[in-house]
Amino acid sequence: MVPSGGKGSAVVWPWQGQEVVIGTTRHGSGPKALLLPALSSISTRAEMNPLAALLAERFTVLTIDWPGFGTVPKPPVAWNPEALAAFLRFAIDEVAREPVLVVAAGHAAGYLMAEAATRPVRGRKLVLVAPTWRGPLPTMLKRRPSWLARLAGVADVPGLGAALYRLNVNPVMVRMMTRAHVYSDPAWLTQERQAGKRGVMRAKGARHAAVRFVAGELDPFLDRAGFLAAAAALQEPALAIYGADTPPKSRAEMEALTEVSGIAARRLPRGKLSLHEEFPHEVAAAILAWVAEVA
Repeated sequence: MVPSGGKGSAVVWPWQGQEVVIGTTRHGSGPKALLLPALSSISTRAEMNPLAALLAERFTVLTIDWPGFGTVPKPPVAWNPEALAAFLRFAIDEVAREPVLVVAAGHAAGYLMAEAATRPVRGRKLVLVAPTWRGPLPTMLKRRPSWLARLAGVADVPGLGAALYRLNVNPVMVRMMTRAHVYSDPAWLTQERQAGKRGVMRAKGARHAAVRFVAGELDPFLDRAGFLAAAAALQEPALAIYGADTPPKSRAEMEALTEVSGIAARRLPRGKLSLHEEFPHEVAAAILAWVAEVA
C-alpha cells in the first residue's frame, strides 16, 4: 500500500473575471516537482497522490487539479484549450515556481508538450505518462465532425446539460469505460475507490469541462501531426511512459511519439490510461531511474 497523504490547500486562479478555486497537495522536500493529473470525468489530483508520495523521497512534489475538474465547485465556464494552456503557465510560474521535474498524465502531457515547445526551461525534465491528445469521441469516430462542438455546448444549457452529463457518468458507463480504457485490473476499482470517483463526478459544475473533454473540445492538438511536431520541438529531456495494456488506438499515438528523436520511452508490462494510479511503484521507478540517467 502506498501512503498517499500530503498537505492539501487551494489557490485562486483569476480567469476572465472569475476567481477559480483550484485544489493542490504538497508532499516531501527537495527540488520541486509538479504532477499534473489526466483530464477526464473521474480525474482529480488525488489520482497522483500515491506516485507523489513515492517521488517525495527525492522531491518537493506538488499535485494540482485542472480548472473545471477536481472536487471543488466550479464556475459555469465554457472551458477551452486556451484556458487550460493559460492555467498551465500559471501553475508552472506562480504555483510550483520553477519545478525541475514536471510529470503529466493523459491530455495533461499534451498540454505540457505544447507549453514546453514554446517556453523551454534549462535544466527541467519532462515525463509524459500515457500521453494523449485526442478525446474519447473523436478517437472512437476517427474524425472530428462539427456536431461535437454543438454537443459540448449542450453542457451549459440548464437542465439539458445536467441530463447529458448524467448519461456520461452513470455507473454502467463508468464501469465500461474504466474496464476498457483506464485500469488493467477491473478489481482495482474497489467500492472505496468508486466512492472517491463519484465525489469527483458529483462536484458542482463538473459537467462544463467533462462533457467538453469527451467531445474533444479540450484536445491540445487537432491532429497527430501537431502532437508529433510539439514533441520534435522539445529542447528539454523528455520521457514517455505507457503500459502494454493501453487500448490500441491510444497506444498507436504513444508509439508514434516514442519514434520522435529525443523522446525516451519506457513501456511497462501492465497498465492502461491510468497506469500512474494503478501502478505507482513501477511508474516512480521508471521516472527515478531515467532522472538518474539524464542528470
